[in-house]
Amino acid sequence: MSITVLYFASLKDAAKTSSEQCALPESLPRLYAELKSQYGFAFEQNALRVAVNGRFVPWQTSLNDGDSVAFIPPVSGG
Repeated sequence: MSITVLYFASLKDAAKTSSEQCALPESLPRLYAELKSQYGFAFEQNALRVAVNGRFVPWQTSLNDGDSVAFIPPVSGG
């Protein structure tokens, strides 16, 4: 069972990819902690929003096989 993780902005730069397949994690916080450790993401969890299947969700949301997850970092524009 797996999910797709989508990366944007600085997370995409750090991961050096726009997406990847990951094993279905125990939880969203656990997934982010593992990815943060692996890629050295600069942001703490509370600085990010998380989306599952294109919709913003609470961090406590359960995941299912085949879901897509996006961690959205703060961005600035001009």
